[in-house]
Amino acid sequence: MIRVDDLVKTFRVHRRPAGLGAAIRSIFHRKYEIVRAVAGVSFKIERGERVGFLGPNGAGKTTTLKVLSGLLHPTAGRVEVNGFEPRRRDPAFLKGITLVMGQKNQLLWDLPAAETYALNRALFDVPRDEYRETLDELSELLDLANLSTKPTRQLSLGERMKCELAAALLHRPRTLFLDEPTIGLDVSMQVAIREFIRSYNQRYEATVLLTSHYMQDVTALCPRVIVIDKGSLIYDGDLRALVRKVHPNKLVSFTMAGPIGPGELERLGEVVSSEAGRVVLRVPQDRLRDLVSHALANLPVVDLSVEDPPVEDIMRELFRPGSVPDAAAEAG
Repeated sequence: MIRVDDLVKTFRVHRRPAGLGAAIRSIFHRKYEIVRAVAGVSFKIERGERVGFLGPNGAGKTTTLKVLSGLLHPTAGRVEVNGFEPRRRDPAFLKGITLVMGQKNQLLWDLPAAETYALNRALFDVPRDEYRETLDELSELLDLANLSTKPTRQLSLGERMKCELAAALLHRPRTLFLDEPTIGLDVSMQVAIREFIRSYNQRYEATVLLTSHYMQDVTALCPRVIVIDKGSLIYDGDLRALVRKVHPNKLVSFTMAGPIGPGELERLGEVVSSEAGRVVLRVPQDRLRDLVSHALANLPVVDLSVEDPPVEDIMRELFRPGSVPDAAAEAG
């Protein structure tokens, strides 16, 4: 459904020092530099996949999504979405995709969301019967019963985001580009949006490419991740494999019913935290079974859990200066 071959996108950027003199000089003579936002990225995504698109700020994620949706033309390389070249903006291509940006608003501010829905129905030439059927489905999935008749300006951020998703999906696109769809939402609303995206993906076999700085979005939705940094691809593959390669240790958490002997924790593993009877150790995978058996047999353990390191830690390791090539080589 999505194919990207050696995508390059550059921008011509004017820079000048601060101050009145520099501002006046820039009127007559400007210095430009070429900034490479995307530098030779290649990947393929099959129909029905949910893929996380990760990277630090300025890595080129949003630029890539805009190229894939036809908003920007590539400087070099080949891009294909649903069999179309996005930059040509063929009507059939536009009817098969949607781009949702958490920091952009397509709803008409002073009018109810229902007016935007009607406008989008006309723009995408959706038959009325199909429109009503789709709107009923989206209203049920997103719980929009009492929202679509309220002016957009009176909606909370979470309510507005749900209405934005409905407006973007009324034409039943099979390819979804989602850029920070849960930004600024509270925890319960983030969960609702994730559940909706998963449900839509399963119901319509839609392809989802998701960018988010909330790692919970990625771990909950995306078995596969594509990671870029400074415009270059550094990892493409299974998220769990990335976690195991970059941080092979497990985090073991104990809740103790009483005190333990001095130095006992250090003999078990690296102590991450220890307070109020709750202990977290970092333990190599090959020692996990022995450690758990020893702890249950010899320590006053009342609760125990084993987890992978947080994905946030994995991303910090990948983007730490000097570590990206090694981490990518290990994980890839």
